[in-house]
Amino acid sequence: MAFLEIENIYKNFGKTEVLKGINFSLEKGEVLAIIGSSGSGKTTLLRCMNFLEQPDEGKIKVNGETLFESGMQFSDREAREKRLHFGLVFQSFNLFPQYTVLKNVSLAPELLAVENSEKKLSRAEKAEIFREIDENSRRLLDMVGLSEKIESYPCELSGGQQQRVAIARALAMKPDILCFDEPTSALDPELTGEVLRVIRELKSSDRTMIVVTHEMNFAKGVADKVIFMADGVIEEIGIPDEVFGNPKSEKTRAFLEKSLENP
Repeated sequence: MAFLEIENIYKNFGKTEVLKGINFSLEKGEVLAIIGSSGSGKTTLLRCMNFLEQPDEGKIKVNGETLFESGMQFSDREAREKRLHFGLVFQSFNLFPQYTVLKNVSLAPELLAVENSEKKLSRAEKAEIFREIDENSRRLLDMVGLSEKIESYPCELSGGQQQRVAIARALAMKPDILCFDEPTSALDPELTGEVLRVIRELKSSDRTMIVVTHEMNFAKGVADKVIFMADGVIEEIGIPDEVFGNPKSEKTRAFLEKSLENP
């Protein structure tokens, strides 16, 4: 049984068909790169998996648990709970400008801990939970190379540093699957390199990741599996050597030729 199973996902916005029957699976610890032109449905697919959008049809399963299938109804709270299976790093960082780097990382786990408490926490119990969250947040910031910036505010950071904070924030929720939506599209080449290096270092047998990216060399070097999307469908799927070295689809070949001409 695959760790992540995406079956026959459809999504329309009004009369516009954006996703037209998406199917793929991932094993635990695999890294999937999703490539394709703007408007191909890549971001909508990520948003459906993260329950920021609800698919019109299909099924989403993580580790054998069905999170969504056609006809399923759930409340906003249930959607938030399902969303915890996925961590999403946006291309535009989306940090809270009024909070320090450390608070940006620790805030969501703190709120979740309080919300999930079935009884009123004593002051000592709350302090212990928050201490553990603080320690984990500091560890994650050290892991992405920002331990010296914990008291800084987002406006005091470079774009690359802000994106690394966003990665630490996503990891703080301990998601089953970590997703990136073109995490370097807003960065210049030098800052792109530092963010891609952090993502590359996150690859491990225990961490499953999905990266929507326009960085072809990164996709070739890090991904276990590559999907090329076009017009709301998966045009091609395979290991990097197959997709990049011997694409079967004419659309894939045309896209890769254009991408290589305009890196």
